[in-house]
Amino acid sequence: MLGPARPPSPVTLAGRYATLVPFDAAAHGDALWAAQDESVWTYFGYGPFPSAAAYRAFMTPLAATSDPVFLTVLVDGSPRGVVSYLRIDPQHAVVEIGHIWYAPSVQRSRVTTEVAYLLARHAFDDLGHRRLEWKCNALNARSRAAAERLGFTYEGTFRQHMIVKGGNRDTAWFSLLDGEWPAVRAALEAWLDSANFDAGGRQRSALNAASASTNVWSGSSRS
Repeated sequence: MLGPARPPSPVTLAGRYATLVPFDAAAHGDALWAAQDESVWTYFGYGPFPSAAAYRAFMTPLAATSDPVFLTVLVDGSPRGVVSYLRIDPQHAVVEIGHIWYAPSVQRSRVTTEVAYLLARHAFDDLGHRRLEWKCNALNARSRAAAERLGFTYEGTFRQHMIVKGGNRDTAWFSLLDGEWPAVRAALEAWLDSANFDAGGRQRSALNAASASTNVWSGSSRS
């Protein structure tokens, strides 16, 4: 008998390169607004914001909800991004990660990979989810590439799924399943290990989480 999962709640998740803490608009808002590049809002349904006060005013009520659950990404103690759990469905043990953005200083770095690892590990290992989802605008090539690099499987595109900022959004859907997670977790942990980076911070071996996810199901049937 498949059981329900525990729903995510504001939590602190500590890693080697970053720490996730419950989002606090008053404590984090000014630093986040100062760290952002307006281009991060291209595919969001909200933003950019003309001032730190406007960002805080928008995020304060949104962050008080139980779905989404917003977390601030701290790097060396400074806010450098935001992530969330959303579309939380404990009955079916399904949850999505989204509302993800990072300051330019940490984009395409070990930080972003570790944050995804921390979110997935908490969803699967601590809360007991069966399915972790990633969705993005189908035009967002960087988000699509990130999902696949992290071991998520592309499931298809929902055409004319949403109207965002007055325009059409086709949505690309990705998922990572609990049966795939152990192999993906091992690949992520190996890549994130400090031994995988030289003194200049360059990776010695590329991340292969996508292959790890695919290989879980080789030679088996999926019904």
